[in-house]
Amino acid sequence: MAGVAQELNGRLAIEAEADLIIVLGGDGTLLAVVRSLGADQIPLVGVNFGKLGFLTQFSVHQLKEQFNAIVANGDLVTRRSLLQVRIQHADGSDPFESLCVNDCVLHAGPPFRVVCVAISLDGRQLTQVCGDGLIVCTPTGSTAHNMSAGGPLLMADVESIVMTPLNPHSFTHRPIVMSATSRLEIEPVQVNPGTTAIIDGQVQRPIRCGDRLHVQRARHPWCIIRNPRRPQWHNLVTKLRWGRPNG
Repeated sequence: MAGVAQELNGRLAIEAEADLIIVLGGDGTLLAVVRSLGADQIPLVGVNFGKLGFLTQFSVHQLKEQFNAIVANGDLVTRRSLLQVRIQHADGSDPFESLCVNDCVLHAGPPFRVVCVAISLDGRQLTQVCGDGLIVCTPTGSTAHNMSAGGPLLMADVESIVMTPLNPHSFTHRPIVMSATSRLEIEPVQVNPGTTAIIDGQVQRPIRCGDRLHVQRARHPWCIIRNPRRPQWHNLVTKLRWGRPNG
């Protein structure tokens, strides 16, 4: 899926001066389109052809049924924050930059020994985390990998950034919610040959000691058209069964 996702180019819609983009596919397709738009974000209508459909809120039937309202009602457009990820390589090669809709995950990778990273917040040393890695996510991404790792769930319009250690080798490290204006610098201290930074589960970059990851909120939000017939927590309750008994 990662290869296909990276080939999606929403900028064709920008060149055509489109007012909105209808994205046919799953959540992964929508994530790739958002990143491809860069700073020129256009409201997206996500039509679910995948399995979960957490971000892609419309079925084909609902799109047909509500199309006029989708086009005419500007109140249905919601704006969500993005992250800007920049990786400076120790070898002096060109920095890697990417927008991030859900999360940036620093993953230990094979042979899956403990990795350690030093973390600075707004230019000041914060802590060092050792474990299986680290997740930095947006409120939108709080219901993705972050949730599975025991991180907090945030409403999508909350102005914040979440940092969740992955299986930290410490009782004291816990997920934290930071101001949306926070600037994180992550320096790998101990890594594996396969240690990788993963953007939205789709874009991967190898990480070596001496590299530096800079993560902060992007200057511009992305835009999605919500389904007016779904309450804000609809997907969390119905698709992820939040607050419901098991079985």
